[in-house]
Amino acid sequence: MAGPSHYIMPLPTFEKPVKILIVASPYYKDISDNQIAGAKAEIEKAGATWDIVEVPGALEIPTAIGIAERMSNFDGYVALGCVIRGETTHYDTVCNDSSRAIQLLGLQGVCIGNGILTVENRTQAEVRADPAQMNKGGGAAAAALHLVALARKWGQSEKPVGFTQEILLAGQTDGKTNA
Repeated sequence: MAGPSHYIMPLPTFEKPVKILIVASPYYKDISDNQIAGAKAEIEKAGATWDIVEVPGALEIPTAIGIAERMSNFDGYVALGCVIRGETTHYDTVCNDSSRAIQLLGLQGVCIGNGILTVENRTQAEVRADPAQMNKGGGAAAAALHLVALARKWGQSEKPVGFTQEILLAGQTDGKTNA
């Protein structure tokens, strides 16, 4: 019996160049290499360019993305790592905290494809990382590209951002009345 059928969205197209940062934790090097290969291929298929940075573990991935977002000029990010369940609750902490931090960055408007694998065993990780099988690295890159496309689509508006009127200091009215 075949597995469930999934709809795969076609990759977005871009008028202006797109730069993606792949942030990878090579804790399991062979798995990481496969995730990275899948992500690079998907990014290149969309006509975008990529750069890559490695961090020690999954918990450092969102921090590196946050630093890059503040200090560099990437359009989007691909988070790649692998967390395999062990004997302690450390697995739960790493899975939950890395995912939550990535989600919080996303809610602030950072375009991130989350490809951090959270699996029970190495075999599950190998299947999910392999570009010829589940290709979760490629899927995370595609997600980042779709978010970049949305940000560019909606970023064209001339909507004001933040406060639209001057903030008055206490006691100052500048001829305006306070409620």
